[in-house]
Amino acid sequence: MPGSPFDSIRSAVLTAAARLVFALPDGLLTRIFGRPPAVAEGLRPDAWALCRIANLVEKDAAGVGPAEMRIDTENLARVVTRDPGPGVEARDFDLGGGGAPLRSRLYVPAGSPSSGPLMIYFHGGGWVVGSLETHDRSCRRMAASAGIRILAVDYRLAPEHPFPAAPDDALTAWQAVQTDPARFGADPGLVSVGGDSAGGNLAAVLCQDLKRMGEPQPLFQLLIYPVVHVGARTRSKVDFASDFYLTTERMDWYDEQYCQNDDRDEVRASPLLADDLSGLARAHILTALADPLRDEAEDYAERLRAAGVMVRLDRMPLVHAWFNVTISRSSVNGHDVISEQIRRYLDEVPDPATST
Repeated sequence: MPGSPFDSIRSAVLTAAARLVFALPDGLLTRIFGRPPAVAEGLRPDAWALCRIANLVEKDAAGVGPAEMRIDTENLARVVTRDPGPGVEARDFDLGGGGAPLRSRLYVPAGSPSSGPLMIYFHGGGWVVGSLETHDRSCRRMAASAGIRILAVDYRLAPEHPFPAAPDDALTAWQAVQTDPARFGADPGLVSVGGDSAGGNLAAVLCQDLKRMGEPQPLFQLLIYPVVHVGARTRSKVDFASDFYLTTERMDWYDEQYCQNDDRDEVRASPLLADDLSGLARAHILTALADPLRDEAEDYAERLRAAGVMVRLDRMPLVHAWFNVTISRSSVNGHDVISEQIRRYLDEVPDPATST
């Protein structure tokens, strides 16, 4: 959202300061910001620096409300994300199909063939904040690095549109691609789903929805520190309740905006609670070491494995939201892990021209 000239100057100053801080070597970051508590042993110095800075500037969500939170999130994204440069073309689409508008943005790496692999991606933000703009640079980076099309979906947000509006929009986006893959340059056999945080929740729920509908699964699901059990009380929510960017108090506030109490145990809100996880798409799940959501996501990985689903689980030495903090060396390393795995999944797909 456009702001006053003062807002623009403030954003420019904060961006320059963030670039300077996160360019410092690890040793100097440790001297300035100290070491994290023992419960977060192994946390990368730039991740701990982010936490220390965030503790000084973050606002209380309950005190400002969703509208101001959204503005702050947009502003913060401009500060902590780095433009990956040219090489990716972007086009906006309406996926609503004649009903309510459902905005999306397609990212296509330069030199892509007319048809190829595509990931439908859902942004994070507790189902309350976040947008195509907050995740624009991160999606561009992933498209360029992994060499695939990314279709980012601007699903409806709570509390104006509470559960199940967001998973309904996720399903609408999937059906739009399946109905007309050529519109997006998608090979229909190479469509995957992904998301971070609340967006990871939507990707996981979408796979379960498709199973219940008897529809084919995506090629794979990319779940980056996903919410999989709304309102869960886990050890990580105690250990990392405060001081590590995403607080348990703020996560509880997001949950309250999104779900009525009676909805929290619905599997379309809390996919971890599904009775049967067999037959779902193989999954790459990435968690953050110091994140209230860590344990529930890792529990989901174990339950998927127990159900016979192929899973890769990576616990990154970072904090929540690292996918979108691309000024950080460690976060860029996390992007490299994602892109490498995406390429590996695609390399494992049989070539129809050579298969018998």
